[in-house]
Amino acid sequence: MGSFAVKALDHVVLTCRNIPKTVDFYTSRLGMKHEKLTGGGVERHALLFGNQKLNLHQLGKEFEPKASQVQPGSGDLCFITDHSIDQVLSSFNTAGIEVLEGGKVVDRTGAVGKLRSVYCRDPDGNLVE
Repeated sequence: MGSFAVKALDHVVLTCRNIPKTVDFYTSRLGMKHEKLTGGGVERHALLFGNQKLNLHQLGKEFEPKASQVQPGSGDLCFITDHSIDQVLSSFNTAGIEVLEGGKVVDRTGAVGKLRSVYCRDPDGNLVE
């Protein structure tokens, strides 16, 4: 084992085709907070939730350093909510969001143990659980 151990995840970067569409999806559908930072002639966008955040990079204008193979739609994210999964499913249905897995709640296992999940895709095609 190394001389240290990771404690938590701080942020994940999503590369987006259209940052405003991505911001709208995550704020209006998942209740995240949008943060825009400007400085040094650069504008940065992040989506905040809990003690974590998603940093957003515009495709073709990513910040350095970056992953070696950036591509919109290559993410697979699982989020936890305090709301019932039936409420999440109902909210997605009301918003016209296509729910995968036959449009139903499915049983899964995550880092916190057994989960009841619904799956959809964000505007870039990232899988959202």
